[in-house]
Amino acid sequence: MSIISTGKGLNKYDVHICGNNIPTSQLNKHIGLKNKVLIVADDGIPQQHITKLKKLIKNKNVKVFIFEQGEKSKSFKTYQKITNQLFKYNFDRSDILIAFGGGVVGDITGFCAATFLRGIKYIQIPTTLLSQVDSSVGGKTAINVPQGKNLIGSFYNPSYVLISTFFLQTLSDAQYKSGLGEVVKYAFIGNKRLKNIIQNNANKIVSKDENILKLIITESIKTKSKIVTLDEKESGIRAILNFGHTFGHAIEAHHKYKDISHGAAITLGMIIAARVSFFEGHISEKQLKNVIEIIDSLNLNSDFKKYKYSGLKKYMAADKKVSKGKLNLVLIDKNFRAFKTSNFDNKNILKAFS
Repeated sequence: MSIISTGKGLNKYDVHICGNNIPTSQLNKHIGLKNKVLIVADDGIPQQHITKLKKLIKNKNVKVFIFEQGEKSKSFKTYQKITNQLFKYNFDRSDILIAFGGGVVGDITGFCAATFLRGIKYIQIPTTLLSQVDSSVGGKTAINVPQGKNLIGSFYNPSYVLISTFFLQTLSDAQYKSGLGEVVKYAFIGNKRLKNIIQNNANKIVSKDENILKLIITESIKTKSKIVTLDEKESGIRAILNFGHTFGHAIEAHHKYKDISHGAAITLGMIIAARVSFFEGHISEKQLKNVIEIIDSLNLNSDFKKYKYSGLKKYMAADKKVSKGKLNLVLIDKNFRAFKTSNFDNKNILKAFS
């Protein structure tokens, strides 16, 4: 089992990464025996996982709240339903929430924890590869509103994160590949060891080899943990985690957040961003080919040419990284290190889509 400490001072927390055998001592230490516990999940999680988690928890005062799966549930309505449960069972600041599921579950449970009684503890137990390597670490919590995604929220760190490959066994192929898209991102923005692991073990990764999975998750979390510890509130270096996201979010919006997963969209966005990096002279043609080869080796969709800049431009203009009317992009250099810039030639974006 790997343990990665994340955050600073009072906001510091441990991320435990284990295989299919889940240790219970640390989990129960962070939960406690006498306080009240609410597990929050959506109806997409297999009942067998909820049953297993309840067996792992020694505390007998555990309740479960399940809401409808999907991005549409990351709303004020669901937020109110969860907090109503907390009021119903007389939760106080000594009690705890457990986010048990994917990114939607983690985001809204974290937001409930951040705001209920002005802050109670919560634990992240992510059950998808995407949430394990991305949203469960870093303290971003939010709900969606009609004006856009994640526009109401806060930075609020969990007290503990438990990541186990056991929960990945029931993922669909599409869900698994969505997570691999974010894993690849860390390889492209500076984690050379992860890049080498992927290049040398693509077949094992595709087949969900337990040991390789633990390794790529650990390396992904090491990269994210280092970055979010340096920049907890996304005011500087944390922006490099958005490599591929400007184009990827535009692709998601183009699809009206249907028919394409977040990870699949980000994978295509990374290819486009790498092509911009090439046309801007930051990477060589050989390095661009290497990016695509790595993506193809994991059987991820690399067909970006079905999208046109003209069709995505309006969505990119609404990107959170637009500052003073100027679009900022995250690109990569010859050392496979990411950087944010607003200094680029728009003609090279057009070339990147060709």
